[in-house]
Amino acid sequence: MTLPTLKDTKSGILLMMLAIFCFAAMDAAAKGLIARYPVPQVVWARFAGQVLIVALLLGPRLPVMLRTQWPGLHLIRSACQLGAIACFFSALPHIGLAEATALADLNPVLITLGAALFLGERLGPRRLAGVVAALIGALIIIRPGLSVFTPAALLPLASAAFYSVNALLTRRLGPLETAWTPMLLAALFGMGVTTLTLPFVWVPVAMADWPLFALIGILGSAAQLALIRAFTLAEAGSVAPFAYVGLIFATGWGYVLYNEVPDLPTVIGALVIVVAGLYVWHRETRVHGASRTR
Repeated sequence: MTLPTLKDTKSGILLMMLAIFCFAAMDAAAKGLIARYPVPQVVWARFAGQVLIVALLLGPRLPVMLRTQWPGLHLIRSACQLGAIACFFSALPHIGLAEATALADLNPVLITLGAALFLGERLGPRRLAGVVAALIGALIIIRPGLSVFTPAALLPLASAAFYSVNALLTRRLGPLETAWTPMLLAALFGMGVTTLTLPFVWVPVAMADWPLFALIGILGSAAQLALIRAFTLAEAGSVAPFAYVGLIFATGWGYVLYNEVPDLPTVIGALVIVVAGLYVWHRETRVHGASRTR
């Protein structure tokens, strides 16, 4: 696997931040819907929306994009994406949006370690220090031992594990084929599995809620496309720490939509995460700059 250029790494980081913004907005909309509808129905809407959007964008190219030489990897990746979304959405009725996001944000640590173990990426002490610092920021927010650690807190942790495997497989498949193929295959898998549950859980949708269901599909599709491109352009360990900005987005959405006011530890933890993320970006810039002068 070739070393990404400085331009690719910067583009990958920006795309990751765009993806996390869309994911946070999607989670905020899902939190409101899950208060009125079963989780499988909301998860189905997220994947069904992505199938529809990708199909409309691809048009006659759709059959071509369904072809892949790595069906096994796509099956595992699709199952992990479904698991990550289902676990996270299932946690939202029980814990706050910011707390759920903080727990799920263990994934950059898992991605960075997994990239070093399975993809052969560098795991230098400075990159590892930046990731650990961001994790400390997350721990400041969730304050282990307090009420956030209920059985429901295991769901975002499971989501983090599923997301990490999904991200590593995305990085593995990214240079091998177009981003549309994993987007389409994962969406079809998620929609197919959740469709099987609908006869048992379906609740009629109020007219006022249909735009929210559609919005979840749109935001999820935009986030997935940006995420796939991010992991295609840059190393997983370079972009993964920037998933921590989701804590800031989630805190903002929680305050605006659900009157969840962040306390002082949350603000301090968020600042630690931002500083750690900027440090990792600075280190990546220096490393790539030095390599280009040799």
